[in-house]
Amino acid sequence: MVKRFHLAPLQELSNLRLEQATQQLGQLISGERQASQRLELLVQYRNEYQVQFLEAAARGLDPQRWRNYSQFLAKIDDAIEQARAQVAAARQRTAAGQKNWHDKRGKVKAFDTLAQRFRARIAYEEARNEQKTLDEHAARFLGETKHE
Repeated sequence: MVKRFHLAPLQELSNLRLEQATQQLGQLISGERQASQRLELLVQYRNEYQVQFLEAAARGLDPQRWRNYSQFLAKIDDAIEQARAQVAAARQRTAAGQKNWHDKRGKVKAFDTLAQRFRARIAYEEARNEQKTLDEHAARFLGETKHE
């Protein structure tokens, strides 16, 4: 009779959940990277626009254009703050995803360890039973040769 690891269904479910957590973590990392790139682009754009503003101010600006530049810079600053908040939120989600992945990996490792111990115990029992059978055959053989 072949003995089956009775926790195998849970081990398979644990592996499946680890795969799902791995995919989710990949998506979270990608989202964080995209949010960071958007922030970098906004900061770069703001710096370039500020340079244009300073160059225009050095040449002389009428009050309306000055106000337009200032208002636009304020809008870019608001967008940068929103982008920073999005990056921070994405980092928190990624950290939570990493913890989830780590927890799932720990469960998989625990089931793998239990399965390995189970297989080792089965192998030991089979070897012991085989040795017992060999010993019995040898004892019968020796018993038969003594009576001859």
